[in-house]
Amino acid sequence: MLEAKTLESNFWNDKNTSEEVIKELNSLKDIVSNFDEINEKYEELELLIEFFEAGEEGFGEELETKYKILKKSLEEFNIKLLLDGQYDDNNAIMTIHSGAGGTEACDWAEMLYRMYTRWCNKSNYSIKILDSLDGDGAGLKSITFLISGPRAYGYLKSEKGVHRLVRISPFDANKKRHTSFASVEVIPEIEDNIELVINPGDLRIDTYRASGAGGQHVNMTDSAVRITHLPTKIVVTCQNGRSQLQNRESAMKVLKSRLLEIELRKQEEELKKIQGEQSEISWGNQIRSYVFQPYTLVKDHRMNFEIGNVSGVMDGDIDQFIVEYLKWSKNKG
Repeated sequence: MLEAKTLESNFWNDKNTSEEVIKELNSLKDIVSNFDEINEKYEELELLIEFFEAGEEGFGEELETKYKILKKSLEEFNIKLLLDGQYDDNNAIMTIHSGAGGTEACDWAEMLYRMYTRWCNKSNYSIKILDSLDGDGAGLKSITFLISGPRAYGYLKSEKGVHRLVRISPFDANKKRHTSFASVEVIPEIEDNIELVINPGDLRIDTYRASGAGGQHVNMTDSAVRITHLPTKIVVTCQNGRSQLQNRESAMKVLKSRLLEIELRKQEEELKKIQGEQSEISWGNQIRSYVFQPYTLVKDHRMNFEIGNVSGVMDGDIDQFIVEYLKWSKNKG
């Protein structure tokens, strides 16, 4: 059906529509291709089982290896089927803000950034820092970065919310336990073919010298850009590009993504009103707690799912939380 549309003579007349069709078609082709690969692995496994049952015990080791590969492929395929949201295929823009608590909270924000960086490296996703603000003495007050790769937003939307840390602070001479908070915002990167009208009169654009690393070029020119969307009071800054033009383009992309997020949230709230649901989002309502002392535990409060290996999680092993969230979210919906 979709392939037939691409062959119509007027298919490319509407560029936005045609690109959406191509995107959907490629996504479906990817799923079909995965299914065919799994089916091929299943047939190979069946053949090995026949040999093994016929007395060819030398195939035992290969049979076990093929079974593990098939099992992993099935698990990955089932997860992929859960990613059916409108923007799940998009890249993700993530922002981490430190909470109250000074140096301790800024250090926690940097620890989370390191965790997501490790996860991206393991998942073959690339990271581009768009804006960052160092903490006073250590850590990060905030950081915004683009995560590029297949279905980045679909996976990382699970991380949106407040993250809580409990540990003996390395910054406390008395070795007392501290609780710190950081908020994580995740929005899909909006592609150029998505129409979102922004009135230029609603924008205030300021330029200033970048404060981060980057050498003489960055620090001696007004290359950093701050865009304020006056109706919503949204402020977006970008200073890590090499030029003011690059930073302006990146900031506009982030602004569009945040405005779209607002519209999506409005739609969800309207739906909840119709369904009679009420929910409150506040700084204290953390989605996940990371406990280093007196025991080690990472617990997601939404799904009541927990893992004891806190060091592994901080090294980027968050796939189990992502999978459990996708299952929970699907059942909840």
